[in-house]
Amino acid sequence: MPPAIFSGKWQLNPAKKLLSALSFSVFLVLDFLDTILCLVYRFIDEFFEGQSSMCYCRNREEKQRSGMEDGDGEDEDEDEDESELSETLYGRKNVFREMGFLGFSGKLENSKKRESGEMGSRWSDCGCGSCISWMTNGDHKLHCCIREPSHETLKETNEKPAENVIFLHGFLSSSSLWTETVFPNQSESVKCKYRLFAIDLLGFGRSPKPRDCFYTLKNHLEMIEKSVISPLHLDSFHLVAHSMGCIIAIALAAKHPKSVKSIILVAPPVFPSKFGGLRVLEKLAERRLWPPLLFGSAVMSWYEHIGRSVCLLLCRNHRAWEKILKLVSRRTSLHFMTMDLTRHTHHSAWHSMHNVICGGTKLMESCFKILTKARAKICVIQGDEDQVVPVECSDNVKTMAPNAEVYIIRGANHSTIILGREREFTIYLEHIWASLADS
Repeated sequence: MPPAIFSGKWQLNPAKKLLSALSFSVFLVLDFLDTILCLVYRFIDEFFEGQSSMCYCRNREEKQRSGMEDGDGEDEDEDEDESELSETLYGRKNVFREMGFLGFSGKLENSKKRESGEMGSRWSDCGCGSCISWMTNGDHKLHCCIREPSHETLKETNEKPAENVIFLHGFLSSSSLWTETVFPNQSESVKCKYRLFAIDLLGFGRSPKPRDCFYTLKNHLEMIEKSVISPLHLDSFHLVAHSMGCIIAIALAAKHPKSVKSIILVAPPVFPSKFGGLRVLEKLAERRLWPPLLFGSAVMSWYEHIGRSVCLLLCRNHRAWEKILKLVSRRTSLHFMTMDLTRHTHHSAWHSMHNVICGGTKLMESCFKILTKARAKICVIQGDEDQVVPVECSDNVKTMAPNAEVYIIRGANHSTIILGREREFTIYLEHIWASLADS
């Protein structure tokens, strides 16, 4: 072997080994820190609230044995809720918890017993007016921004009633994703033809963020039905969704196959059912130091108590951070995506991540079978530089739904698939809707 080639290979292997060793050391420290924080939050929660926090530091079998020993009688509703929890909540590996470090592995008490009827925020959540408005006004329905044609416009056009379009945002986002991009860029010629509904999903934006909720796929679907579909009598509708919202949109469409006219999925985190939740978690939030975005996702997805600490620092104090950012940037207002990053609780984000994105995987193939049988129009659009959701996910949709149309946009990532090309994206939506109207 030539010396130059041997030298290059010799230099590459130590670099990889060093990065692997560094990564192992960092995540080992994070394992230890998360285990310690489990104990810390247990005592702090008991001090402020009179009860310890619910966490998933013990496995499901240990939790069930503990419940039997305590004589807690779980009812059928709770058993059903438990069955919908993702395996990733209990299955996340932590070296120190598995060793039974310091004789504790985190206290997971019966969730029904501890949190039954508790809708309000915790001491570690923000209590500002905008964050708890859903409690003060007694409205436990999802926040929804609606744009519909005026009665005058409908009379002038003498056309049939406007079609309905439901927009679902992604993780750590809100309805602003659509009201700030698609709504302002609608063509004048089609404004009279569609009613647009941009929803803040359960636990995000200005929608309710209850404590006594696991934020399962079922919870999200029921709230959309309760807040929008049923009260507004939406007998037919189009769906447009981004990222995590795609999982909810697919399940919603499969539940209402006769009502759905089209489904447009933007960067859908769809994986084969055989993957299982843990493999999906490893795909979307691999425990790596580089790139920084992936490292941040790994920390927030694998470490429950470290994630809660980050939310305590940022989300609980979001008003202070917003003021600081305005002063530093010398702006009177911040970008809507910056604002949305903190408009949730750790409880809502943590459970939505695991129970929807990871746990929803097992339902995707059956949902697509229903939609394929119903001949629903499915379109997928994703950027080829998406570092959040692998581009292979678009291929997964095509495999499960052979009739789906897939468009890969060059040079676009997870955000710029919409941002920066708002007008182009809106025209694409209008083209899909018009093609169905003409058929």
